[in-house]
Amino acid sequence: MSLNLNVAAKATNSYSSSRLGSYVFGLLLIGALLLSLAVFYLLRPAEEDWQLNLVAVAIVGVIFYVILQYALSHFVEGRRRAIDRTAHVLITLAFLIALTPLVSLLITVVTNGAPRFDLDFFTLSMRNVVGEGGGAAHAVLGTVIMALAASVISVPIGLLTSIYLVEYGQGRRLSQWITFFVDVMTGIPSIVAGLFAYALFEIILGPGTRMGLSGSAALSVLMIPIVVRSSEEMLRLVPNELREAAFALGVPKWLTILKVVLPTAIAGITTGVMLAIARVMGETAPLLIAAGFSNDFNFDIFHDRMQSLPNFVYYSYVSQGSVPEAYLARAWAGALTLILIVMVLNLGARLIARTFAPKIGR
Repeated sequence: MSLNLNVAAKATNSYSSSRLGSYVFGLLLIGALLLSLAVFYLLRPAEEDWQLNLVAVAIVGVIFYVILQYALSHFVEGRRRAIDRTAHVLITLAFLIALTPLVSLLITVVTNGAPRFDLDFFTLSMRNVVGEGGGAAHAVLGTVIMALAASVISVPIGLLTSIYLVEYGQGRRLSQWITFFVDVMTGIPSIVAGLFAYALFEIILGPGTRMGLSGSAALSVLMIPIVVRSSEEMLRLVPNELREAAFALGVPKWLTILKVVLPTAIAGITTGVMLAIARVMGETAPLLIAAGFSNDFNFDIFHDRMQSLPNFVYYSYVSQGSVPEAYLARAWAGALTLILIVMVLNLGARLIARTFAPKIGR
């Protein structure tokens, strides 16, 4: 009797035990797109100048595909696998939707910026240039100088703050207040940092003070909370057993932090610092207020205004001169340069994290 029931159950679930090949879903996607195309042609308006919207066809085709693949998978493979396949399709669609604007932006910037991405662009400034020619060498130099100065200001402050929070501030009210203010600083608008730096240097040096150091101070206000948060998380990941082993050998706490904790977390700390630098490299508003604008080279961060690459792109777009095409070409080339700088910093962070990561032996 039980044998007959098992045979009947297997016969009932014969479809559920089957598996659909991947080629089936490829053919189903093509069919869904063709179905969407047919629907648009059947429902097209009577105007002669009507044009087919391929984006709308693709969206409707994807909707058809989700419905059809669920129905087919439910019929052949069962409800559980159909839900799993539908979830996989929706996750893939979410990824593609998030990736589409990034790819579109990259293609647009490369297409428009490549014609002006030449040697003159990286060796010349905009001094006495009112039309074609010129370059953004002064802006690239100013961006690098202010970013390095901001790192010199923010990295020690952020790292020492994170060391206090992890190693000394456990359970103390001061550490709670520091954490609260770091969270607040993380969410402040960048223009507020620029206004703070401008007001600070105006109080110290007088009204109308704009220079590279002021811009670096504005960037450091934005960098400090990122460095604090990333360094704090990396220090918390260091196993307590390493600290306890050092303490058992009689090593003082400050030396344990210097010789054990920091070398163990150096990869993550360096990655966080480089990502913080990449975060502030593209800031426009704080540098526009604090550092000002210049068309010539300025190697002295303590005197006169200093140009930055984001402001160079902004002014090239909004202040087009007698030859608008030349200004727009420089703007696109500046945007491409900024993207490449940020990409190099991110790749450098990954390389450093892989190089200095703790080696796990057997």
